[in-house]
Amino acid sequence: MFTGIVEELGEVTAVENLGDASRFRLRGPVVTEGARHGDSIAVNGVCLTVVEHEGDEFTADVMAETLKRSSLGALAVGSRVNLERPTAVGARLGGHIVQGHVDGTGEILARTPSEHWEIVKISLPADLSRYVVEKGSITVDGISLTVVEAARDHFTVSLIPTTLALTTLGVKQPGDPVNLEVDVIAKYVERLLAHGQEAGR
Repeated sequence: MFTGIVEELGEVTAVENLGDASRFRLRGPVVTEGARHGDSIAVNGVCLTVVEHEGDEFTADVMAETLKRSSLGALAVGSRVNLERPTAVGARLGGHIVQGHVDGTGEILARTPSEHWEIVKISLPADLSRYVVEKGSITVDGISLTVVEAARDHFTVSLIPTTLALTTLGVKQPGDPVNLEVDVIAKYVERLLAHGQEAGR
């Protein structure tokens, strides 16, 4: 489990096409400290497994399904990525419960700068719209954010200077894809209500 509090801004240093998958090599001095084969690291919100670890770099295999359903397929050498290790038991939950299971992708639609923050408008797939509410939580490229405005086909988030400086959302521009993970609690509630309705028939 992750919390959506990005630990560092890493970099893709190599991409190898494996046919039905890709192997990424990523640099991240913070997240690789003490890393071992089989550990999990979230890359732009996608939970990946460490295959190899050497120095401040690690490799991870990404299967075709993940490449298709997330924005990882658009990564290239030099791309910056948000990195986070799983939260430790007993640690503070600084963001919200994040699984690292991307529900879909959105697109940066607009950026509106202000003196002390920036409003970013992001497209929202129709099948995820019902899970997004104003003042609720959503994960964008692995970043735990609070929804400012929730519409049928888009939502907005307000980014503070720290988020702009330390994550990919500081540099992404209109047209760029982002990974989205909605609040898992909303999905469980929907499922439970559906079972309750079926049982009452």
